[in-house]
Amino acid sequence: MRPQILVFFAIIILFSLQTCGIYSFSGINIPPGIKTIQVKNFENLANGGPPNMAQNFTEGLRQYYQNNSSLAVVPTNGDYILEGNLVTYRLSPIATTGNDQSGGNRLTIEVEVKFTNTQDKTKDFKQKFSFYNDFPQNQSLSQVENELIDNIFKQLFLDIFNKTLSDW
Repeated sequence: MRPQILVFFAIIILFSLQTCGIYSFSGINIPPGIKTIQVKNFENLANGGPPNMAQNFTEGLRQYYQNNSSLAVVPTNGDYILEGNLVTYRLSPIATTGNDQSGGNRLTIEVEVKFTNTQDKTKDFKQKFSFYNDFPQNQSLSQVENELIDNIFKQLFLDIFNKTLSDW
Protein backbone atom coordinates (compact mmCIF):
# COMPACT_ATOMS: atom_id res chain seq x y z
CA MET A 1 0.00 0.00 0.00
CA ARG A 2 1.04 3.55 -0.60
CA PRO A 3 2.18 5.51 2.50
CA GLN A 4 -0.43 8.23 1.93
CA ILE A 5 -3.23 5.68 2.12
CA LEU A 6 -1.83 4.19 5.34
CA VAL A 7 -1.61 7.64 6.92
CA PHE A 8 -5.17 8.40 5.81
CA PHE A 9 -6.50 5.20 7.42
CA ALA A 10 -4.50 5.81 10.61
CA ILE A 11 -6.02 9.28 10.92
CA ILE A 12 -9.53 7.92 10.37
CA ILE A 13 -9.02 5.24 13.03
CA LEU A 14 -7.58 7.69 15.56
CA PHE A 15 -10.41 10.16 14.94
CA SER A 16 -12.98 7.37 15.37
CA LEU A 17 -11.51 6.27 18.68
CA GLN A 18 -11.47 9.81 20.00
CA THR A 19 -15.05 10.70 19.04
CA CYS A 20 -16.86 7.47 19.94
CA GLY A 21 -16.51 7.97 23.69
CA ILE A 22 -14.45 4.86 24.32
CA TYR A 23 -11.19 6.70 24.80
CA SER A 24 -9.86 10.18 24.34
CA PHE A 25 -6.30 11.36 24.18
CA SER A 26 -6.84 13.57 27.18
CA GLY A 27 -7.32 10.39 29.20
CA ILE A 28 -10.99 11.06 29.93
CA ASN A 29 -13.13 7.95 30.08
CA ILE A 30 -16.83 8.80 30.28
CA PRO A 31 -19.24 5.91 29.70
CA PRO A 32 -21.83 6.56 26.96
CA GLY A 33 -24.79 6.85 29.38
CA ILE A 34 -23.17 9.55 31.52
CA LYS A 35 -24.19 13.04 30.41
CA THR A 36 -24.31 15.24 33.54
CA ILE A 37 -22.43 16.10 36.69
CA GLN A 38 -23.74 17.83 39.79
CA VAL A 39 -21.24 19.68 41.99
CA LYS A 40 -22.89 20.38 45.31
CA ASN A 41 -21.79 23.37 47.38
CA PHE A 42 -18.62 22.62 49.32
CA GLU A 43 -18.37 23.94 52.86
CA ASN A 44 -15.31 25.34 54.61
CA LEU A 45 -14.77 23.26 57.76
CA ALA A 46 -11.12 24.28 57.95
CA ASN A 47 -9.88 26.76 60.50
CA GLY A 48 -8.97 29.72 58.36
CA GLY A 49 -9.00 30.97 54.82
CA PRO A 50 -10.93 33.75 53.17
CA PRO A 51 -14.68 33.83 53.85
CA ASN A 52 -15.52 33.08 50.20
CA MET A 53 -13.04 30.21 49.83
CA ALA A 54 -15.64 27.41 49.74
CA GLN A 55 -17.80 29.28 47.23
CA ASN A 56 -14.77 29.94 45.00
CA PHE A 57 -13.77 26.27 45.22
CA THR A 58 -17.26 25.08 44.27
CA GLU A 59 -17.59 27.48 41.34
CA GLY A 60 -14.05 26.72 40.15
CA LEU A 61 -14.68 22.97 40.23
CA ARG A 62 -17.92 23.37 38.27
CA GLN A 63 -16.13 25.51 35.70
CA TYR A 64 -13.29 22.99 35.42
CA TYR A 65 -15.68 20.17 34.52
CA GLN A 66 -17.58 22.40 32.12
CA ASN A 67 -14.38 23.46 30.33
CA ASN A 68 -12.61 20.10 30.27
CA SER A 69 -15.30 17.49 29.67
CA SER A 70 -18.42 16.91 27.64
CA LEU A 71 -20.51 16.65 30.81
CA ALA A 72 -23.25 19.20 31.41
CA VAL A 73 -23.01 20.72 34.89
CA VAL A 74 -26.49 20.55 36.43
CA PRO A 75 -27.89 21.84 39.76
CA THR A 76 -29.64 18.56 40.69
CA ASN A 77 -29.96 14.89 39.68
CA GLY A 78 -26.58 14.53 37.99
CA ASP A 79 -25.34 11.20 36.65
CA TYR A 80 -22.21 11.96 38.65
CA ILE A 81 -22.40 13.83 41.96
CA LEU A 82 -19.49 15.57 43.71
CA GLU A 83 -19.78 16.92 47.23
CA GLY A 84 -17.49 17.60 50.12
CA ASN A 85 -15.72 20.00 52.42
CA LEU A 86 -12.56 22.00 52.67
CA VAL A 87 -11.05 20.40 55.76
CA THR A 88 -7.55 21.88 56.10
CA TYR A 89 -6.15 25.37 55.65
CA ARG A 90 -2.72 25.36 57.25
CA LEU A 91 0.18 27.78 57.20
CA SER A 92 3.47 26.25 58.31
CA PRO A 93 7.15 27.23 58.26
CA ILE A 94 9.57 25.36 56.01
CA ALA A 95 13.34 25.20 55.51
CA THR A 96 14.73 26.68 58.70
CA THR A 97 17.86 28.78 58.34
CA GLY A 98 20.99 28.73 60.50
CA ASN A 99 19.42 31.19 62.94
CA ASP A 100 16.46 28.89 63.64
CA GLN A 101 14.29 31.15 61.50
CA SER A 102 11.98 29.98 58.77
CA GLY A 103 13.37 30.27 55.26
CA GLY A 104 9.86 30.20 53.86
CA ASN A 105 6.27 29.30 54.50
CA ARG A 106 3.87 26.73 53.13
CA LEU A 107 0.13 27.03 52.63
CA THR A 108 -1.64 23.67 52.51
CA ILE A 109 -5.26 23.12 51.58
CA GLU A 110 -7.01 19.76 51.87
CA VAL A 111 -10.46 18.91 50.59
CA GLU A 112 -12.53 15.83 51.29
CA VAL A 113 -14.55 14.71 48.26
CA LYS A 114 -17.40 12.24 48.00
CA PHE A 115 -18.03 11.04 44.44
CA THR A 116 -21.24 9.23 43.52
CA ASN A 117 -21.76 7.50 40.19
CA THR A 118 -25.54 6.99 39.98
CA GLN A 119 -25.16 4.34 37.28
CA ASP A 120 -22.27 2.31 38.71
CA LYS A 121 -21.92 2.28 42.51
CA THR A 122 -18.59 0.41 42.27
CA LYS A 123 -17.03 3.69 41.07
CA ASP A 124 -18.14 5.67 44.15
CA PHE A 125 -15.41 6.93 46.47
CA LYS A 126 -14.68 9.23 49.37
CA GLN A 127 -11.15 10.62 49.38
CA LYS A 128 -9.06 13.52 50.63
CA PHE A 129 -7.06 15.59 48.15
CA SER A 130 -4.30 17.89 49.35
CA PHE A 131 -1.89 20.31 47.77
CA TYR A 132 0.39 23.13 48.91
CA ASN A 133 2.35 26.13 47.67
CA ASP A 134 5.42 27.63 49.26
CA PHE A 135 6.29 31.31 49.49
CA PRO A 136 9.29 33.29 50.76
CA GLN A 137 9.62 34.27 54.39
CA ASN A 138 9.92 37.95 53.45
CA GLN A 139 6.32 37.96 52.14
CA SER A 140 3.23 37.90 54.32
CA LEU A 141 0.36 35.54 53.67
CA SER A 142 -1.94 38.47 52.92
CA GLN A 143 0.40 39.56 50.10
CA VAL A 144 0.27 36.20 48.30
CA GLU A 145 -2.82 34.43 49.65
CA ASN A 146 -5.10 34.84 46.62
CA GLU A 147 -2.44 33.67 44.18
CA LEU A 148 -1.50 30.70 46.38
CA ILE A 149 -5.13 29.62 46.76
CA ASP A 150 -5.71 29.88 43.00
CA ASN A 151 -2.64 27.73 42.29
CA ILE A 152 -3.60 25.15 44.90
CA PHE A 153 -7.20 25.00 43.66
CA LYS A 154 -6.03 24.43 40.06
CA GLN A 155 -4.06 21.38 41.15
CA LEU A 156 -6.90 20.09 43.34
CA PHE A 157 -9.36 20.49 40.43
CA LEU A 158 -7.03 18.50 38.17
CA ASP A 159 -6.53 15.74 40.76
CA ILE A 160 -10.28 15.40 41.41
CA PHE A 161 -11.04 15.50 37.68
CA ASN A 162 -8.48 12.78 36.94
CA LYS A 163 -9.78 10.58 39.76
CA THR A 164 -13.40 10.86 38.59
CA LEU A 165 -13.02 10.74 34.81
CA SER A 166 -9.69 9.19 33.93
CA ASP A 167 -9.60 5.97 35.93
CA TRP A 168 -6.19 7.01 37.30
